[in-house]
Amino acid sequence: MLYLPLQLQFLVAMIAYAINERMSRKMEYMQEEIRVLKEALAAKTGTERITFTAKQRRRLALKGKVLTPDERRTCCQIVKPETILAWFRTLAASKYDSSEKRGPGRPRKPQEVRDLVIKMANENPGWGYTKIRDAIRGLKITIGRTTGSDILCAAGIVPAPERGRTRTWKKFIKVHLDTLYACDFFTVEPLGVFGTVRYMVFFVMEVKTRAVEIAGISVDPNGEWMKQVARNLVDPVDGFLRRATHLIHDRDPLFCDAFTDVLESVGIEGVRIPVSSPNCNPHAERFVRTVRDECLDHFVLFGERHGRLVVTEFVKHYLAERFHQGIGGQLISPDTTSANDNAAGAVACRSRLGRLLNFYHRVAA
Repeated sequence: MLYLPLQLQFLVAMIAYAINERMSRKMEYMQEEIRVLKEALAAKTGTERITFTAKQRRRLALKGKVLTPDERRTCCQIVKPETILAWFRTLAASKYDSSEKRGPGRPRKPQEVRDLVIKMANENPGWGYTKIRDAIRGLKITIGRTTGSDILCAAGIVPAPERGRTRTWKKFIKVHLDTLYACDFFTVEPLGVFGTVRYMVFFVMEVKTRAVEIAGISVDPNGEWMKQVARNLVDPVDGFLRRATHLIHDRDPLFCDAFTDVLESVGIEGVRIPVSSPNCNPHAERFVRTVRDECLDHFVLFGERHGRLVVTEFVKHYLAERFHQGIGGQLISPDTTSANDNAAGAVACRSRLGRLLNFYHRVAA
């Protein structure tokens, strides 16, 4: 009998074990392929392509992963070796996939908080995300800077620097409404001795209340006349512009440097609208249309005195007796001395300019 040294016996045993283990792996995979193929063929009903279930793919992936690349190229008959590896990667990744256990994440801020953030951004164009966050925290509401930016981004509101550069005319009027005034001219053409004479009527309007004052009427207004009119308007006691900070006007040459200098001396900034853009001064333009439609177009004026009387009477009606849709259907300056809230009182009519302008009210019993 041939006896081998102990070391050589151990080496032979290791080689035999490796060969046996390799053959076992290949055999197990091919047996698994046969079982899977039998199952797939049994489930096949027609001529359609053979498909494998997730369980079958898992079984093939586990058996095929332990093979070497050469063994997979030899043993894989019903699918490609690359497919076996792809199935195994999917199987391994599913072990760490916790999407089914994943919760909904951080809850959204309540809608009232989101509306408050958007409101602050719209009403304060210069406020950035940090400023808005601090203002919200001042109301005892916890919010982060990033949360505020996400809310504004979702609402389509750009950051503060962009909001400041893209401020609309509507926002400008809204921001300065309490101290914003507008002015303009309209013409009155009464008959004179040698034909019609054109008078320029200069008026100023408080935009918020729609209150109007006739600042002056002149045949030939000039810089000195406009300067004196400005002095009257900014009088600290009874000047119509004593509470104004901005005055909207067009680019008429009559709004000269002397006129604007008087305004600036008391802190009133003249806001010139673009050329040929009456929509930028809509409140004053609307008053001009109103005075023409409701008054001047119904008269043939005879002389300066008649023209002044008609304009003065209309302004009195406009302020105290005309209901304005722009301020919610209210009177600008109601006559409180003759007001009567008694719904049972008799209805009386106060008329002006030959019953052209009428005001109906109840009289005290």
